[in-house]
Amino acid sequence: MQLLDTREPFTDGDYQALYAFRTDIRRFLSFSEDAARAAGVEPQQHQLLLLIRATPGPVRIAAIASGLGIRHHTAVGLVDRTVARGLITREPSETDRRVVHVLLTPEGEAILAELSIHHHRELQDVGPALVRALKSITDGLTQPTAWPALDRETGASR
Repeated sequence: MQLLDTREPFTDGDYQALYAFRTDIRRFLSFSEDAARAAGVEPQQHQLLLLIRATPGPVRIAAIASGLGIRHHTAVGLVDRTVARGLITREPSETDRRVVHVLLTPEGEAILAELSIHHHRELQDVGPALVRALKSITDGLTQPTAWPALDRETGASR
């Protein structure tokens, strides 16, 4: 990854703040993965349920792939496993028979609600530390050129 020109090197404090933030995020993600498994779903299925519930209107497989940052065939497999678990259904579009919409079932809604309660509680505990760590990082940014150059088309680092 090539960084853009920076005029000042990062300080020890900058590295410590970035480390603290990444560590706090990883702890929360680990909690989230464990909570999903304890509820009987894969972490990626939990993310799928969130995506469907958070998206206004019908959700298509292409939107799932894009929203989860996965390939289309991977999204199809995830949807298949989640349908088999009874958490979502596929419904044909009324206007385009080539299109399938993915919807939450009542069981999917219930599991998502349970997981959301646990996540909100956890964020009440760890949220302040995450905010402090992020604020420490962003307060130290005096030059936006310290970030990696990104390709505008693909979003990949250059």
